[in-house]
Amino acid sequence: MRLAERMERLGTETAFDVLARAGALQAAGRSIINLGIGQPDFRTPDHIVEAGRKALADGQHGYTPANGIPVLREAVAADIAKYRGVEVDPDHVVVVPGGKVTMFFAALMFGEPGAEIMYPNPGFPIYESAIAFSGATPVPIPLYEETGFSFDADEVLARITPRTRLIMLNSPANPTGGVVPRETFDRLAAGLEAHPRVAVMSDEIYSRLLYEGREHVTLLSYPHLRDRVILLDGWSKTYAMTGWRIGYGVWPAALAEKATRLAINCNSCVNAPTQHAALAALTGPQDSVETMRSTFDERRKLIVAALNRIEGIGCVDSAGAFYAMPNIGGTGLDARTLQDGLLEEAGVATIAGTSYGAYGEGYLRLSYAAGTEEIEEAVARIETWLGQRANAA
Repeated sequence: MRLAERMERLGTETAFDVLARAGALQAAGRSIINLGIGQPDFRTPDHIVEAGRKALADGQHGYTPANGIPVLREAVAADIAKYRGVEVDPDHVVVVPGGKVTMFFAALMFGEPGAEIMYPNPGFPIYESAIAFSGATPVPIPLYEETGFSFDADEVLARITPRTRLIMLNSPANPTGGVVPRETFDRLAAGLEAHPRVAVMSDEIYSRLLYEGREHVTLLSYPHLRDRVILLDGWSKTYAMTGWRIGYGVWPAALAEKATRLAINCNSCVNAPTQHAALAALTGPQDSVETMRSTFDERRKLIVAALNRIEGIGCVDSAGAFYAMPNIGGTGLDARTLQDGLLEEAGVATIAGTSYGAYGEGYLRLSYAAGTEEIEEAVARIETWLGQRANAA
């Protein structure tokens, strides 16, 4: 068979590879603590599950509008107004099967040979993969540990060229847990006035998971950018609905119909029962969201403090999401060697920073979407393994 050349440009998400390896070791009888996969360890709240079950029982088995059932799109618009203070038209909302679909649609709309698309590095690996698959050139935006893994707005603006079509941003961020400060977004937004042809995709899927009083800033709040900002969000992180596969994009007026047409060609629509479950998530009680957030906050404090006690490792505070990104420079090991050693020998699944781009070298990503006892045991294993390795050297 002769495949299209673009298939060679398609990357992967290493977290799933590590998950499979960890599963194989567990099946062989090994004790493995998984701090690799970015998935809440909570059940989907019962009222959401019941709404999905009821939709099935009530016969919601058919196709829906490609952009989502109207009542759900209206609920999304109301949720954005409530939590972001921004009014959006429900007709600009396109419901899709997971957050990745919006980023892929954005890459396909703007990417082609000769174009450039900017993305955060270290960042969610599907950004770079989707950009490369589209034929465009991926241009990394470095994130800096000393600024809490934010970017330098002036540096981003300086990297814009006549070929730049789209900038992908993510705050709160995977894999770093970083949150971009308002003043950085203000500076970027002001600078983008000089680049009216450049669109922005703002991945805000962790927007409800913030700590230490940090503020979430949506790029939809800048009026002069409204006609070129694509908002990516969904239900997987906020409501522990990763396996339900549902997300949404809020598209500029000029692009909403094009995104819907892509959905028609790609997935037809999101399954109806899941959309009714998502509706219940947005319109029902929100206490489960705060319960998860406060639990993650406790774990965040635990894992950051514990990592900072290990010789050779330093970890800045995570300000959002549920990830810690410790600096491992003092261990003398590169990221992939440390990832593999911890999994194979210490029984701790983590993700090498290089899985999130070249600027991730020297870092390791750990998810604290795991129980307190698991986190404590995992960090103890890491410390023991590094100590034994140092003593043997």
